Amino acid sequence: MTKPTPLNVEIVLDPKRYIVSETDAKGKITYCNDYFMEVSGYNEEELIGAPHNIVRHPDMPKVVFKLLWETISAGKNINAVVKNLAKDGRYYWIFTEFEIRKDTDTGAVIGYHASRKTISKHVIEIISELYAELLEIENKDGVEASQDYLVNFLKSKGDDVDFSNIMEEIHRFY
Repeated sequence: MTKPTPLNVEIVLDPKRYIVSETDAKGKITYCNDYFMEVSGYNEEELIGAPHNIVRHPDMPKVVFKLLWETISAGKNINAVVKNLAKDGRYYWIFTEFEIRKDTDTGAVIGYHASRKTISKHVIEIISELYAELLEIENKDGVEASQDYLVNFLKSKGDDVDFSNIMEEIHRFY
């Protein structure tokens, strides 16, 4: 499936509704709610079994997903602000809470549950500037350089601030 051409048109989300999806351990979609389908523009047949990156917007730095996967693969939940791409090329910003799903018998990670909610324009402005900087670094010097920049950015915010914490703090206070 070819990715849509991004349009500079934002989809305004309903603050009273959540976008929900679940994936297997490899990131393939196993469940999506009606609101996810409505906002993304994909139907259930297009989404189930597809990699979740079907909605990844090209404005998103790869380092964000690298850190997300490292965190959830280590068995830890994480929150992140993500810009997604709808099937028609429009975009939407969301605050996503990624939770691990484990096999009740073995404790092995079997997949992930993600619920998403709207975020304020001010948070989007802050995050979009950071993401643009990370993306520029990635395009010039690679993902490792982008990660170095992000680590130093987080250290400048405090010793105990990690990627998940900064997302929560920005979302909470702005």
